[in-house]
Amino acid sequence: MDEQYNNLPTSQLLGSVPAVVAEEGKGNANSAPQANLQLFPPHQGGDKGPGYQNVPSSSEGGGPPPTNNWQGVFNVYSYTQYFNVDTDIVINRLLSSLDPRSGDFFSKIDANPDLYGLIWISTTLVFVIASLGNLATYLIGSSSWNFDVSFMSLAASAVYGYAIVVPLGFYFLLQYLGSPASVVRFWCMWGYSLFIFVLSCFLLVIPLEFLRWVIILLASGVSACFVASNLRTYVEGNDLMVVLVAAFMLQFALGLFIKVWFFT
Repeated sequence: MDEQYNNLPTSQLLGSVPAVVAEEGKGNANSAPQANLQLFPPHQGGDKGPGYQNVPSSSEGGGPPPTNNWQGVFNVYSYTQYFNVDTDIVINRLLSSLDPRSGDFFSKIDANPDLYGLIWISTTLVFVIASLGNLATYLIGSSSWNFDVSFMSLAASAVYGYAIVVPLGFYFLLQYLGSPASVVRFWCMWGYSLFIFVLSCFLLVIPLEFLRWVIILLASGVSACFVASNLRTYVEGNDLMVVLVAAFMLQFALGLFIKVWFFT
Protein backbone atom coordinates (compact mmCIF):
# COMPACT_ATOMS: atom_id res chain seq x y z
CA MET A 1 0.00 0.00 0.00
CA ASP A 2 2.86 2.34 0.88
CA GLU A 3 4.61 1.55 -2.34
CA GLN A 4 1.49 2.63 -4.36
CA TYR A 5 1.48 6.04 -2.74
CA ASN A 6 5.23 6.48 -3.18
CA ASN A 7 4.97 5.83 -6.89
CA LEU A 8 2.41 8.60 -7.47
CA PRO A 9 3.79 11.65 -9.35
CA THR A 10 4.22 14.50 -6.90
CA SER A 11 3.12 17.09 -9.48
CA GLN A 12 -0.43 15.66 -9.36
CA LEU A 13 -0.83 15.75 -5.60
CA LEU A 14 -3.23 18.31 -4.16
CA GLY A 15 -1.34 21.18 -2.56
CA SER A 16 1.99 20.39 -4.17
CA VAL A 17 4.05 23.07 -5.90
CA PRO A 18 5.28 22.11 -9.33
CA ALA A 19 8.95 22.52 -9.90
CA VAL A 20 10.22 25.16 -12.28
CA VAL A 21 12.01 23.45 -15.10
CA ALA A 22 14.31 25.59 -17.17
CA GLU A 23 13.91 24.78 -20.79
CA GLU A 24 16.32 25.62 -23.54
CA GLY A 25 15.42 28.64 -25.61
CA LYS A 26 13.25 30.19 -22.88
CA GLY A 27 16.01 31.95 -21.05
CA ASN A 28 16.01 34.86 -23.51
CA ALA A 29 14.87 38.10 -21.81
CA ASN A 30 13.20 39.31 -25.01
CA SER A 31 10.80 36.40 -24.97
CA ALA A 32 9.69 37.00 -21.37
CA PRO A 33 6.02 38.02 -21.06
CA GLN A 34 5.44 41.68 -20.35
CA ALA A 35 3.62 42.56 -17.13
CA ASN A 36 0.55 44.77 -17.33
CA LEU A 37 0.79 47.84 -15.09
CA GLN A 38 -2.29 48.49 -13.01
CA LEU A 39 -3.50 52.07 -12.59
CA PHE A 40 -3.30 53.02 -8.96
CA PRO A 41 -5.29 55.88 -7.33
CA PRO A 42 -4.36 59.41 -8.41
CA HIS A 43 -0.91 60.55 -7.42
CA GLN A 44 -0.49 64.27 -6.82
CA GLY A 45 2.74 66.18 -6.81
CA GLY A 46 6.29 65.02 -7.40
CA ASP A 47 7.64 62.69 -10.05
CA LYS A 48 5.02 60.12 -10.98
CA GLY A 49 6.29 56.61 -11.49
CA PRO A 50 4.78 53.99 -13.75
CA GLY A 51 1.32 52.83 -12.79
CA TYR A 52 0.06 56.21 -11.56
CA GLN A 53 -2.60 58.18 -13.36
CA ASN A 54 -2.49 61.94 -13.58
CA VAL A 55 -5.14 64.10 -11.93
CA PRO A 56 -6.71 66.38 -14.55
CA SER A 57 -6.12 70.04 -13.89
CA SER A 58 -8.85 72.68 -13.92
CA SER A 59 -7.78 73.70 -17.41
CA GLU A 60 -8.48 70.15 -18.63
CA GLY A 61 -12.05 70.23 -17.41
CA GLY A 62 -11.65 68.60 -13.98
CA GLY A 63 -11.73 70.20 -10.54
CA PRO A 64 -13.33 73.51 -9.56
CA PRO A 65 -13.37 76.28 -12.15
CA PRO A 66 -10.70 79.00 -11.84
CA THR A 67 -11.59 82.00 -9.70
CA ASN A 68 -8.58 84.24 -10.14
CA ASN A 69 -9.13 85.42 -13.71
CA TRP A 70 -11.90 86.95 -15.79
CA GLN A 71 -13.75 83.62 -15.86
CA GLY A 72 -14.20 83.92 -12.08
CA VAL A 73 -16.69 86.75 -12.61
CA PHE A 74 -19.20 84.17 -13.87
CA ASN A 75 -18.30 81.58 -11.23
CA VAL A 76 -20.18 81.38 -7.92
CA TYR A 77 -17.03 80.14 -6.15
CA SER A 78 -15.51 83.59 -6.59
CA TYR A 79 -18.08 85.19 -4.30
CA THR A 80 -18.32 82.65 -1.47
CA GLN A 81 -15.45 84.34 0.36
CA TYR A 82 -17.51 87.54 0.66
CA PHE A 83 -20.29 85.74 2.56
CA ASN A 84 -18.05 84.03 5.11
CA VAL A 85 -19.46 85.85 8.16
CA ASP A 86 -21.42 84.75 11.21
CA THR A 87 -24.04 86.48 13.33
CA ASP A 88 -21.55 88.00 15.78
CA ILE A 89 -19.51 89.61 13.00
CA VAL A 90 -22.59 91.08 11.32
CA ILE A 91 -23.98 92.47 14.58
CA ASN A 92 -20.63 94.02 15.44
CA ARG A 93 -20.48 95.76 12.08
CA LEU A 94 -24.08 96.93 12.37
CA LEU A 95 -23.34 98.52 15.73
CA SER A 96 -20.19 100.13 14.34
CA SER A 97 -22.23 101.79 11.58
CA LEU A 98 -24.39 103.49 14.21
CA ASP A 99 -21.40 105.15 15.90
CA PRO A 100 -18.99 106.98 13.58
CA ARG A 101 -16.65 107.51 16.53
CA SER A 102 -16.23 103.76 17.12
CA GLY A 103 -13.09 103.64 15.00
CA ASP A 104 -11.97 102.89 11.50
CA PHE A 105 -14.52 100.57 9.94
CA PHE A 106 -12.12 99.53 7.17
CA SER A 107 -9.62 98.22 9.73
CA LYS A 108 -12.35 95.94 11.13
CA ILE A 109 -13.24 94.46 7.75
CA ASP A 110 -9.74 94.46 6.27
CA ALA A 111 -9.25 90.70 6.63
CA ASN A 112 -12.82 89.76 5.70
CA PRO A 113 -14.95 92.31 3.80
CA ASP A 114 -18.41 90.94 3.12
CA LEU A 115 -21.24 91.56 0.70
CA TYR A 116 -23.80 89.93 2.95
CA GLY A 117 -24.51 93.23 4.69
CA LEU A 118 -24.92 95.07 1.40
CA ILE A 119 -27.50 92.64 0.04
CA TRP A 120 -29.36 91.94 3.28
CA ILE A 121 -29.58 95.56 4.50
CA SER A 122 -30.50 96.94 1.07
CA THR A 123 -33.26 94.37 0.61
CA THR A 124 -34.58 94.96 4.12
CA LEU A 125 -34.59 98.70 3.55
CA VAL A 126 -36.57 98.32 0.32
CA PHE A 127 -39.35 96.35 2.01
CA VAL A 128 -39.34 98.59 5.08
CA ILE A 129 -39.65 101.77 3.01
CA ALA A 130 -42.44 100.37 0.83
CA SER A 131 -44.51 98.91 3.67
CA LEU A 132 -44.01 101.57 6.33
CA GLY A 133 -44.32 104.35 3.77
CA ASN A 134 -47.83 103.16 2.95
CA LEU A 135 -48.57 102.79 6.65
CA ALA A 136 -47.43 106.35 7.30
CA THR A 137 -49.77 107.73 4.65
CA TYR A 138 -52.62 105.72 6.17
CA LEU A 139 -51.96 107.09 9.67
CA ILE A 140 -52.23 110.62 8.36
CA GLY A 141 -55.97 109.96 8.09
CA SER A 142 -56.60 110.59 4.43
CA SER A 143 -60.09 109.41 3.42
CA SER A 144 -58.95 108.44 -0.08
CA TRP A 145 -56.05 106.21 1.00
CA ASN A 146 -54.99 103.36 -1.26
CA PHE A 147 -52.03 101.01 -0.99
CA ASP A 148 -49.41 102.35 -3.42
CA VAL A 149 -47.70 99.38 -5.06
CA SER A 150 -45.32 101.70 -6.92
CA PHE A 151 -43.52 102.33 -3.62
CA MET A 152 -41.86 98.91 -3.97
CA SER A 153 -40.42 99.48 -7.45
CA LEU A 154 -39.35 103.03 -6.63
CA ALA A 155 -37.68 101.97 -3.38
CA ALA A 156 -35.89 99.06 -5.07
CA SER A 157 -34.58 101.25 -7.88
CA ALA A 158 -33.38 103.95 -5.52
CA VAL A 159 -31.80 101.78 -2.82
CA TYR A 160 -30.17 99.16 -5.04
CA GLY A 161 -29.00 101.78 -7.50
CA TYR A 162 -27.50 103.92 -4.76
CA ALA A 163 -25.86 101.02 -2.89
CA ILE A 164 -24.16 99.70 -6.05
CA VAL A 165 -23.47 102.69 -8.26
CA VAL A 166 -22.29 105.26 -5.68
CA PRO A 167 -19.54 103.07 -4.11
CA LEU A 168 -18.47 101.99 -7.58
CA GLY A 169 -18.25 105.63 -8.69
CA PHE A 170 -16.09 106.60 -5.71
CA TYR A 171 -13.89 103.56 -6.34
CA PHE A 172 -13.11 104.65 -9.90
CA LEU A 173 -12.67 108.26 -8.78
CA LEU A 174 -10.12 107.41 -6.10
CA GLN A 175 -8.34 105.00 -8.43
CA TYR A 176 -8.05 107.81 -10.96
CA LEU A 177 -6.70 110.14 -8.26
CA GLY A 178 -4.06 107.59 -7.28
CA SER A 179 -5.58 106.25 -4.06
CA PRO A 180 -5.46 102.46 -3.49
CA ALA A 181 -9.22 101.91 -3.14
CA SER A 182 -11.07 98.59 -2.96
CA VAL A 183 -14.52 98.26 -4.50
CA VAL A 184 -15.50 95.32 -2.25
CA ARG A 185 -14.63 97.29 0.89
CA PHE A 186 -16.58 100.27 -0.44
CA TRP A 187 -19.65 98.12 -1.10
CA CYS A 188 -19.32 96.64 2.37
CA MET A 189 -19.02 100.01 4.10
CA TRP A 190 -21.84 101.67 2.14
CA GLY A 191 -24.08 98.67 2.71
CA TYR A 192 -23.75 98.88 6.48
CA SER A 193 -24.20 102.66 6.37
CA LEU A 194 -27.82 102.09 5.27
CA PHE A 195 -28.71 100.21 8.43
CA ILE A 196 -29.64 103.35 10.38
CA PHE A 197 -32.28 104.17 7.75
CA VAL A 198 -33.95 100.82 8.45
CA LEU A 199 -34.31 101.78 12.11
CA SER A 200 -35.41 105.33 11.39
CA CYS A 201 -38.23 104.18 9.09
CA PHE A 202 -40.01 102.58 12.04
CA LEU A 203 -40.03 105.97 13.75
CA LEU A 204 -41.09 107.85 10.64
CA VAL A 205 -44.57 106.30 10.82
CA ILE A 206 -45.35 108.64 13.73
CA PRO A 207 -47.86 111.13 12.28
CA LEU A 208 -45.99 114.22 13.48
CA GLU A 209 -44.30 116.06 10.64
CA PHE A 210 -41.88 118.00 12.83
CA LEU A 211 -40.75 114.82 14.60
CA ARG A 212 -40.29 113.05 11.26
CA TRP A 213 -37.94 115.77 10.05
CA VAL A 214 -35.92 115.60 13.24
CA ILE A 215 -35.61 111.81 12.97
CA ILE A 216 -34.55 111.78 9.32
CA LEU A 217 -32.07 114.62 9.76
CA LEU A 218 -30.40 112.84 12.67
CA ALA A 219 -30.30 109.52 10.83
CA SER A 220 -28.93 111.11 7.66
CA GLY A 221 -26.29 113.00 9.64
CA VAL A 222 -25.07 109.86 11.44
CA SER A 223 -24.94 107.84 8.22
CA ALA A 224 -23.19 110.64 6.30
CA CYS A 225 -20.60 111.10 9.06
CA PHE A 226 -19.95 107.36 9.10
CA VAL A 227 -19.24 107.30 5.36
CA ALA A 228 -17.14 110.48 5.30
CA SER A 229 -15.06 109.54 8.36
CA ASN A 230 -14.13 106.19 6.86
CA LEU A 231 -13.31 107.63 3.43
CA ARG A 232 -10.91 109.98 5.16
CA THR A 233 -8.35 107.17 5.35
CA TYR A 234 -8.17 107.18 1.54
CA VAL A 235 -7.63 110.92 1.15
CA GLU A 236 -5.15 111.60 3.95
CA GLY A 237 -2.11 113.41 2.64
CA ASN A 238 -3.95 114.52 -0.50
CA ASP A 239 -6.03 117.58 -1.24
CA LEU A 240 -9.20 115.54 -1.77
CA MET A 241 -11.59 117.09 0.74
CA VAL A 242 -14.08 117.54 -2.09
CA VAL A 243 -14.43 113.72 -2.14
CA LEU A 244 -15.47 113.68 1.51
CA VAL A 245 -17.91 116.52 1.00
CA ALA A 246 -19.46 114.76 -2.00
CA ALA A 247 -19.84 111.49 -0.08
CA PHE A 248 -21.39 113.32 2.88
CA MET A 249 -23.89 115.19 0.70
CA LEU A 250 -24.92 112.10 -1.27
CA GLN A 251 -25.57 110.12 1.89
CA PHE A 252 -27.54 113.00 3.36
CA ALA A 253 -29.52 113.36 0.12
CA LEU A 254 -30.55 109.70 0.32
CA GLY A 255 -32.14 110.29 3.70
CA LEU A 256 -34.01 113.33 2.43
CA PHE A 257 -35.22 111.35 -0.57
CA ILE A 258 -36.66 108.66 1.71
CA LYS A 259 -38.48 111.26 3.78
CA VAL A 260 -39.90 113.32 0.90
CA TRP A 261 -41.03 110.49 -1.35
CA PHE A 262 -42.27 107.91 1.14
CA PHE A 263 -43.10 109.62 4.44
CA THR A 264 -44.85 112.86 3.50
